[in-house]
Amino acid sequence: MPDKHLSRKFDVDLNLLSGRLLEMGGLVEAQIALAMEAMRTFDLPLVEQVLEGERRLNAMEIEIDEEVGNIIARRQPAARDLRLLMAASRCITNLERAGDEARKIAKCARRIASQSSARSLNIAEITVSGEMALQILRRALDAFARMDTVAAAQIIKDDEAIDNAFRTFVRKLVTYMTEDPRTISTGLDYLSIAKAIERIGDHATNIAESVVYVVSGTDVRHVPRHHADGEA
Repeated sequence: MPDKHLSRKFDVDLNLLSGRLLEMGGLVEAQIALAMEAMRTFDLPLVEQVLEGERRLNAMEIEIDEEVGNIIARRQPAARDLRLLMAASRCITNLERAGDEARKIAKCARRIASQSSARSLNIAEITVSGEMALQILRRALDAFARMDTVAAAQIIKDDEAIDNAFRTFVRKLVTYMTEDPRTISTGLDYLSIAKAIERIGDHATNIAESVVYVVSGTDVRHVPRHHADGEA
């Protein structure tokens, strides 16, 4: 991830930090996949696995963030090295929040499983957008590991597809609930799931934006998506 430094110990510190961040990212990916499977199958033991994994994620966030602070205190980095460490801290926060969204999906799935209208709604858009969010998160972590600004810029633009799927599903849910009030409770839970998936895409996008920040020094968090290529 980083360039070589005169201090070999600094390189070791950064490589260990990168490894821990990617380990946390892998756990978040697993959490999202489990939560989506729980939603599709109404498998309640999967819900419990997600809730247990959330506790591990919270502990990892604290541990890795402390290590970022320790490296800054020991090495007093500047320029790109400082941006890298600041971006790593941001990424850890976004990963933990993506894990929170996985927990929300799992808890909604548990409620839906107990409702009589659970299987009466077509949730194809949720399934597709969940897969897209998982892929975007995986690509964002890969872009961060390689500091690939081209891949990061593409991720920033691709998040629009998840937003579009969310809007389409909301319109369909409103129609379902209007035509059959018995689906309202289930529909609201599915709406919460769709919103959680949209936010996972947003967190993945934030990680991609961090890559551009580290490499170019440009903060693109509030830059229009179609300008992402130029800034990268």
